[in-house]
Amino acid sequence: MGVTTAIAIYLIIWWVVLFTILPLGVISHAEAGIDKGDGGDPGAPVDPKLKKKFFTTTWVSALVFAVVYLVIRLGLVPMPSSAANF
Repeated sequence: MGVTTAIAIYLIIWWVVLFTILPLGVISHAEAGIDKGDGGDPGAPVDPKLKKKFFTTTWVSALVFAVVYLVIRLGLVPMPSSAANF
């Protein structure tokens, strides 16, 4: 696996994990009993804690990537040597 392929795989894993982690622990204004007034969405989060979620996404993605890398490196899932092999 080349460096470019590894970076691409990591970024795909990072985005999938981000969208998995985003809804965890979110309390909406409606659930908290806060009136948003005119034009406010009652489903909007009170405190999304995005910085914490980005850090969590990064380390969880690193763990998932490590597993994927080991599976590929150990040959459990062979990678084609070039696109001409398809």
